[in-house]
Amino acid sequence: MLSQSAFGVLASTLRGSRGLAGKAEIVHAVTRLGLSASSLIAVGDDCAAIPDGDGFLLFAMEGFINAFVAQDPWFAGWCGIMVNVSDIVAMGGRPIAVVDAIWAKDADSSSAILDGLQAASLQFGVPIVGGHTNLASAHSQLAVAILGRAKKLLTSFDAEPGDHLIAAIDLRGRYRDPFMNWEAATDAPADRLRADHEILATLAEEGLSGAAKDISQGGVVGTAGLFAECSGVSMCIDVAAVPRPEGVDLARWLQTFPSFGYLVAIKPHNVAAVLKRFSDRNIAAADIGLISGGYKLSIRSGAHEETIWNFAEKKLTSLARAGAH
Repeated sequence: MLSQSAFGVLASTLRGSRGLAGKAEIVHAVTRLGLSASSLIAVGDDCAAIPDGDGFLLFAMEGFINAFVAQDPWFAGWCGIMVNVSDIVAMGGRPIAVVDAIWAKDADSSSAILDGLQAASLQFGVPIVGGHTNLASAHSQLAVAILGRAKKLLTSFDAEPGDHLIAAIDLRGRYRDPFMNWEAATDAPADRLRADHEILATLAEEGLSGAAKDISQGGVVGTAGLFAECSGVSMCIDVAAVPRPEGVDLARWLQTFPSFGYLVAIKPHNVAAVLKRFSDRNIAAADIGLISGGYKLSIRSGAHEETIWNFAEKKLTSLARAGAH
């Protein structure tokens, strides 16, 4: 358990994290575009979910930080597939195909990015079916969009008071310095990666959960902030309970973007069964807190608790389900 002073420093670090600040930048686009979580196709989830027959088409897109593309172009290409697949999986879906948009100063500069894209496409079994290429750009940039399908949805809007918050993270990896990326997929067997991603779809289809979110930039804490705001609830994270690799600094870990990482809201009677689904696949999973009424994100360590974000006082993304505080 952290001392009160160490816990205060941790809370301050998380409040000022670049990942959390990056999530708050979403407000500008949401406001200017007049987007809403209560529209026919709710905005604010990991993917847009479009009703289609007896299920949903899932549509998502990721753009990548220029410095990341410049410093690690192969891994940026790999992540173009991986993080989009993760968004589809977070909503209980299965990926269908991706398209990419790449800018580089010449063909040689684009090669590593394209090689990373191709490697991940083969590893995850998700074809690249088109895109856009510009080989006369001042610097390299990358964006990738994905299409998927779900029979039943996991959403960011349906966590409820009384649910337990489960964190499931593949710890079999290492940091891809200098960024906050925990890399646990590039050398993993393809069949294992694909089977691991089936867990979330089965949770949705078997009614074990209706709410989940992909742990992305901002890490466990930043992602929980998005999740809590969208669902109109409070989430309090027991920082000691979060699955963490041995020897990794806690503050860094709570801000880390893992290759495989999800937050899932689970009814109390389903917690044991859901934890077993992940442990059977050798994925670390734990109950990290109880979801309650109110409208804030907080962390705790023993008897100490600190508020990280109070949504009633300041919006994070301004996307919340109808009727939220």
